[in-house]
Amino acid sequence: MRRILLVALTTVLVVAGCTQETGDEGGKRPAKVDGIPTSAGTHKQKLDVGTVGHREFLLHVPPKVADGVWKDGRPAEPPALVIALHGGLADMNKMEDLTGFDELSDEHGFLVAYPDGFMTTWNAGACCGPAKIGDIDDVGFLTKLIDTLTGAGLADSRRVYVTGFSNGAGMAYRMACEKPDRVAAIGVVEGALVTECDPGRPVSAMIFHGTADRNVPYYGGGNRDLNDRRPFPPVSEAVEFWRRLAGLPKPRRKVKAPDARTECASTGKGEQGVAVTFCKINGGTHAWPDRATPMLWDFFAAHPRST
Repeated sequence: MRRILLVALTTVLVVAGCTQETGDEGGKRPAKVDGIPTSAGTHKQKLDVGTVGHREFLLHVPPKVADGVWKDGRPAEPPALVIALHGGLADMNKMEDLTGFDELSDEHGFLVAYPDGFMTTWNAGACCGPAKIGDIDDVGFLTKLIDTLTGAGLADSRRVYVTGFSNGAGMAYRMACEKPDRVAAIGVVEGALVTECDPGRPVSAMIFHGTADRNVPYYGGGNRDLNDRRPFPPVSEAVEFWRRLAGLPKPRRKVKAPDARTECASTGKGEQGVAVTFCKINGGTHAWPDRATPMLWDFFAAHPRST
């Protein structure tokens, strides 16, 4: 009798152990998926883009994903992905500190990737610096980053959002212009649309710009780059471009702003679920606004890609 009970107990333990390892619903989270760490926290990663060397990015995984439900070695419900692009003469670490997206990621359960530009710059079209001069394929880099994370089942391909500051904001515009099939919405902070743009489909956009920005002037002006004396276009041109592309009215619907000097207005959603929101910061300089991060996430969360 004892022998029968022992055999039965052993069988139950073996079956339970096998169930845990299979990664079925409620199963065990793998340490990595396609080489990408899945534990909670921020991980420095390298990405082969088919050129000499490699590109780097930080990936923040929130506890809600790491400790959530996994099935077949993937999150049962893949989270949204926010890609945050640093400004010129900055890097991925500074963007992580500047925006505070990690805290929101942990609260709401979305992934955040902070890619590193080429020699602290992004090739946003007619700007900026070494990345533009070297004709670096930053669109290719960011597209591969998106495809790597969504292809591994770690992020939802319908909820990929790109935001950036200054030169990084210009790069967010370029991604929306050239890869609208990968990007559901963009968040632009103190940047300019300085690339040829014919996306073929609309993309939701939230745009912040200070009226006292001297680096990328609100009303246009300045120099696009050290070797390019052409002025930056006014922010109004970008707002008009994205709302006309989607067949939307001018932004008039008031959106709750974080302070008295910020005026935000939205077009409201069009037939394709696309919207454009513009936040004018009276007296705002070339800086990341205090409440821009939670406002961007709320906007992103409300605008997944329709197809």
